[in-house]
Amino acid sequence: MGNGVAMFSGRLRAVFSLFSAALLALGVAAPAHAVPWQCVTYARHVSEVEIRGNAHTWWGQADGRYARGSTPQVGSVMVLRSHGRMRLGHVAMVSEIVDSREIRINHANWSGRGVVESNALVRDISAAGDWSAVKVWYGPIGALGLTSYPVAGFIYPDAPPAMPQVIMASATETPAGGSGLPATSLASAAP
Repeated sequence: MGNGVAMFSGRLRAVFSLFSAALLALGVAAPAHAVPWQCVTYARHVSEVEIRGNAHTWWGQADGRYARGSTPQVGSVMVLRSHGRMRLGHVAMVSEIVDSREIRINHANWSGRGVVESNALVRDISAAGDWSAVKVWYGPIGALGLTSYPVAGFIYPDAPPAMPQVIMASATETPAGGSGLPATSLASAAP
C-alpha cells in the first residue's frame, strides 16, 4: 500500500506540473495576490486624473474639471473613443514624448487581459498630424497594431480644479421664525 500511495503522489504531481505548465504557457498564471487591471483603474492610479466610469465617458467627464486638448503631454491621459470591438473606449497615461508623431504610454488591459504595459509605443497616423487617430503597440505581435483608433484627446492633470459654484443667500430672506426682518436685524428686534 505504501508503494501505491507513492505512485499516486508521483502521478498527481506530474499531472499538476503539466497543468501548471499549460496555465503558464497560456499566460494565466499569476501570484495569488495579483489583480488584473482595467485600463480606467490603472490610469486613475498612475495619473493625477481622478475620473471614474468607462473609458469612453472620461473625455466628457473631464470637461470643466481638467484642461483638455489635442497635444500629448507627459502625465496626461490619452482617451481613445469607442471603436469596433472596443466598445468602452480606452485610457492610458502618456509616459514620454518621443517626437511630434510618437509617444510612449503606460496602460493596462490592452495586449492581454489585465496586463500592465509600460512605455508602449503609440504613433499618430492622422493625415493632419493632429493626434486624432493612432496605432498602439500590441505585445502579442511585437509591433504596432493594425487597427487605427480614433482619439478624443488628452486630459491634462495640472489644471487647477474648477472652483465650486457658491450660491449666496439673500440677507433679506424670511428666516424660519417668519418675522420678515433681515437675519442681521433679528438680534436687535428681539424683546
